[in-house]
Formats: sequence, structure tokens, C-alpha cells
Amino acid sequence: MATQAAQAPAGFGALEGRSEWSLVWERLRRKKLAMISLVVIIVIYGAGLFASVLAPYSYTEQNLDRGLEGISADHWLGTDRLGRDLLSRAMYSARTTLIITAAVVLSGSLLLGNGLGLLAGYRGGWVDNAIMRVGEVFSSLPGLLMLILINASLSPRVVDAVRSIEENTPLTGLVSSGFASYITVFLALSLFFWVGTARIIRAQVLQLREREFIMAAEALGASQRRVIIRHVLPNISFLVVLQISATLGSVAGSELVLSWFGVGIQPPAPSFGAMLFEGSGARTFQAHPNLLLVPGVAITMLLLGFALLGDALNDAIAGR
Repeated sequence: MATQAAQAPAGFGALEGRSEWSLVWERLRRKKLAMISLVVIIVIYGAGLFASVLAPYSYTEQNLDRGLEGISADHWLGTDRLGRDLLSRAMYSARTTLIITAAVVLSGSLLLGNGLGLLAGYRGGWVDNAIMRVGEVFSSLPGLLMLILINASLSPRVVDAVRSIEENTPLTGLVSSGFASYITVFLALSLFFWVGTARIIRAQVLQLREREFIMAAEALGASQRRVIIRHVLPNISFLVVLQISATLGSVAGSELVLSWFGVGIQPPAPSFGAMLFEGSGARTFQAHPNLLLVPGVAITMLLLGFALLGDALNDAIAGR
């Protein structure tokens, strides 16, 4: 623990009988904005996670006779052009955002970014050069444009592949549930979101591998795997947590933009981006403001919550 405290930010060391992360949590709890942000994120994502139970209607249920209705006892937030309940659509859209962000963060940031950063920083040499040159290629490309092009070109192929799975296996309803769209957006976002994480982790590992306790472990015959898992990884855990908190908001925003452009999550699967697109336009907003306000307020609260929580977490780890 002494070596871990030496590498962590100021104030990150553990007191006697207290773990480092318990101290971080104690500091974080004192920050009211952080706690409010955490509650907002939990409520929005919790509504999405349990949408099939909490939502009053299915996201595909239409009633053309009740299209563009305002707030009523049957529809608390009104309906869209097809008579679909906006509250239910918002809940299922939160589930879509939760699925995409969790999948991209776990694969693109947590596994790819941290794994490649650890490997590049510790091994060095041609391994480091190869990983970083690939990362430079991805970072030099216009991110949003490439995401749009990749999604637009991959989407038909992924849909065909998923439809083939339905035809040749007992699995059904994959295409109609939006599973193909989830896969397409997940692959496109994971392709780009590992680069920044890998660079930051690599820079920290380059410093750590020159420390005495790392060289001592290597001199005693510890394998590279043991050195990375037992000595390097615990000393960059604070960076991993900070990167995850920062990436969550970025992934959610990117999924929103892709769906708004029409190349992200495809109908009938719900998405905040698609809801924003349907409610955009001056005349539409003047006549039916709830079409834009419902998804707009939800996604604003979510992204603001991630931003405030990330800042507070950074301060808590730094001991402020």
C-alpha cells in the first residue's frame, strides 16, 4: 500500500485501518452536487433498466387516433405523432443509452484502452510503437464523420447477419428489438473510444516501470503478468476510475448524435436522438413543445450529471 499511495494523487493515501477507496467515497459523500448527480443518473438508468416493468406502455404501441396529444391522465408526458406514449419512449430510450454506454465502456475503454495502454507502457519497444501508431491513425481521423460513415456502411450488413441468425436458429425478434442497431453503434464507438484511455494509461505506466518496487519485483523473478496485475494495475486504479467516469458521458453523447443523424439506433428501437429529431423544428416546438422537451430534459440531466460527478470524483481522489 505504501507504493500505491506514493503513485496516487495527493491525498489518495490510505489511513491506518481505512482503505483508499473508502476515503474517496467519504470525500465524495460530502459533495452535495455529486450526490445529486449520482441520484439523477441512477434514477434515469434505473428507469431504463426496469422499463419493461415501470413503463405504462410498450415503446411500439401506437394509437393514431391519439397522436400529438398533450399531457393527460393516460399519457403523463403526452404522445408523439404515432400516438406512442412519450414517458414510455423516454424510459426505453434510457435503456438504449444504458446498454450502449455500458458495452462501449466495458470493451472499448476498460478492456481495450486500459489493456493496450498497460501493454504499450510496460513492454515498450516495437509493441509500444505498434499500439501507439495505430492509435494515432484513429485519432487523426475526424471522429464524428467516421462514426457516421462506419455506421451507415455497416448497418445493412449487420442487419442481414442478425436476420440470418433468426432464420437459422430458434432466436426470434432480434431485428425488431433493435439488436442489430445496438451491435452497429457498439462496434463503431468501441473502435474510437480506446485511444485516449490507452495514451493516459501508457504515460502513467512508463513512469511506474522505472520505480524501485517494480524493478525489485522483476529482479526477484516475478513474471510480467504478476508485475502488471499485482504492482502496476493497483497504482493506476484511480486513473481507470476517472477515465470511466469521463467516458460515460462522451459515449452517451455520441450515441445521441448518431441517432439524431439517422445512422444510430434504428426504429422501432427507441432512442433519445430519434426523439430529439422528431421534436426538432421551430413550428413543431411551438405547437408541441413536449416532443422536444421530454428527451431534451432527460438527456441534459444525464450528461450534466456525468460531468458534475466526474469533476467531484476527480476532486475526491485528489483529496480536495
